[in-house]
Amino acid sequence: MATTVENSLAAAVEKVIGNGNGKAAAQHINGDDAAAPLPADGWRFCRPSREQSAMAAAGDKMSIRAVRFKIMASVEERGPRPVLPLAHGDPSVFPAFRTAVEAEDAVAAALRTGDFNCYPAGVGMPAARRALAEHLSRDLPYELSTDDIFLTAGGTQAIEVIISVLSQPGTNILLPKPGYPNYEARAAFNNLEVRRFDLIPEKGWEIDVDSLESIADENTTAMVLINPNNPCGSVYSYEHLKKVAEVARKLGILVIADEVYGNLVFGNSPFIPMGVFGHIAPVLSIGSLSKRWIVPGWRLGWVAVCDPKKILQESKVITSITNFLNVSTDPATFVQVKLNLYLLEGIHDDIEFCWSVLGMENWVRITFAIDSSSLQDGLKRIKSFCQRHKKKNLLNGF
Repeated sequence: MATTVENSLAAAVEKVIGNGNGKAAAQHINGDDAAAPLPADGWRFCRPSREQSAMAAAGDKMSIRAVRFKIMASVEERGPRPVLPLAHGDPSVFPAFRTAVEAEDAVAAALRTGDFNCYPAGVGMPAARRALAEHLSRDLPYELSTDDIFLTAGGTQAIEVIISVLSQPGTNILLPKPGYPNYEARAAFNNLEVRRFDLIPEKGWEIDVDSLESIADENTTAMVLINPNNPCGSVYSYEHLKKVAEVARKLGILVIADEVYGNLVFGNSPFIPMGVFGHIAPVLSIGSLSKRWIVPGWRLGWVAVCDPKKILQESKVITSITNFLNVSTDPATFVQVKLNLYLLEGIHDDIEFCWSVLGMENWVRITFAIDSSSLQDGLKRIKSFCQRHKKKNLLNGF
């Protein structure tokens, strides 16, 4: 397809050049417009603030992909032996890790129904959220509901959502060392202070629980726990996770449980979801399809609220997550109509008009992304409404 597009573009360019317009275009580009002087102080967006520069530098240092790309760029692929990509984090490109055919067939069948080509709710489609709630509840001592699940564009957006919601002026978050760099990068982007606690290699990379209390203060909002651990590969025991939950309750913070590698364990160590201890301290569990089902390109992740005592609901954290995900997700296919309230009787302002008709503010916004019969019916109803409220004895009939 790329070749077809490129050939079409090349043909179009050749046609323009061939009929003489190409030369005119070149003169226009290289003429007065190109000679226009820069602003006296230069372009202002070229001078990032100190904070922006710090975030850009942090992102460059903490990006795993950036480092890997730099290394690969220095490797001579035409050497005597083939390059082995041991730093490649996407197994789906190798035949041995092919995505399950059943999963592909299920997605293809769903697409053919035509039921899922619409704008979904910002928090995700109800059926998918319900299915995920049922799936995750199998490993918990309580049931998750549809309202406890928020779907995201992969685990990366799940991290973005949680960190953005928790970022308040002066607050800090506790991150494991070593850990997944995306948390630190996202915290830097949101000006959220990071404090690091150690993982102890001699104890299977367990969390140094004692250090949590020493680095936390009244401004600490949450801690991140990665299990199974990335990058260490450790799987935490029931006892250890319970101890972490008890410390989190003592500190009054929530636990962000990164569980995108859930159930991918070696040996006899079982995977225990942190949500098992949601009755001790509230947990926001992050998961995705990418690792366990080997479909990173599908970009489907989630945030599961494991909080049977509804602490996060009472503190409005859940509302904040909902609002964050609802930003800019609604379609913008609207026309706007200016109201002339002088012509209407019993309608004092735009708010009263909108509440009476459509519940919208200031302007009447009407979508035309529907079938024509429904659009015509809706406009007739609005016209009928205006006629019923039309003022009597208007001059000249207006």
